[in-house]
Amino acid sequence: MATVDYFERKLDDKRRLTIPAELRGEFADGVVITRGFQNTYLHIYPKKVWDTQVEPELKGSILDEHVADLNVQFRTGKSETSLDGKQGRIVIEQHLLDFAGITHDVVAVRAGAYWRLSAKV
Repeated sequence: MATVDYFERKLDDKRRLTIPAELRGEFADGVVITRGFQNTYLHIYPKKVWDTQVEPELKGSILDEHVADLNVQFRTGKSETSLDGKQGRIVIEQHLLDFAGITHDVVAVRAGAYWRLSAKV
């Protein structure tokens, strides 16, 4: 089976994004949504990736300004959610959608172990 690295969707009126069936196992343990590096997209992490790859990078010296900046970047507006069962949807909080300029149509692209979600142009 081919790997899914890209998908397009429409958010419903309740700000829910349907995750493709082929990817739902990746998010079975939960989902972490954060602001992206730029204000044009969001990061969507499988909870396991967040716990094992992102959280360890956010720990470090209390006096390290780079570590502090990363913590502010990734924790401001951070949202944790889970798939809603059979439909495989996640709710994206309005403040995150506003940050990335997302209103309805979205594009998701795999960026290694996480996904970038942006408005479809």
